[in-house]
Amino acid sequence: MPRDTRSKIPVESSGPFRHVLVPTDLTERAERALAMVDRLALPETSQLTLLHVIQAIDGPHTGELKGFYGRLERRAKTAMTATARRAGKGVRVATAVTVGRRAEEIVAFASANDVDLIVLASHRVNPSLANRDWGTISYKVGILAQCPVLLVK
Repeated sequence: MPRDTRSKIPVESSGPFRHVLVPTDLTERAERALAMVDRLALPETSQLTLLHVIQAIDGPHTGELKGFYGRLERRAKTAMTATARRAGKGVRVATAVTVGRRAEEIVAFASANDVDLIVLASHRVNPSLANRDWGTISYKVGILAQCPVLLVK
């Protein structure tokens, strides 16, 4: 199974949102979620964590993909460092990269790290095709997360 690079991130704050998680796929759409976090006016004692989940490839070939996941992880960490510099004005910013199923990893990370709010980019849903969009990551996180989830469209 791919290596898990998660670690418990300590957070100390007394604000309304002590720990905000922004899952990112490192695309422009995820930048909208970061812009929303800036507009939330988080207290200086809050923490923002950027999480990138590398989608695991299902199958029995786990050992064969170790180098592949390592390269993806290094690239993601480089991109996350650049994103962290632009994010969270006046807020501590941490980054994390993990491998697995995206929605499940986001929810597990939020639970394990006492996240108070998940801010997640989502695409617009066509009302006539709403049933088609029930399998999206944002839908799954919104249903499964034990904390509030803010979807940014």
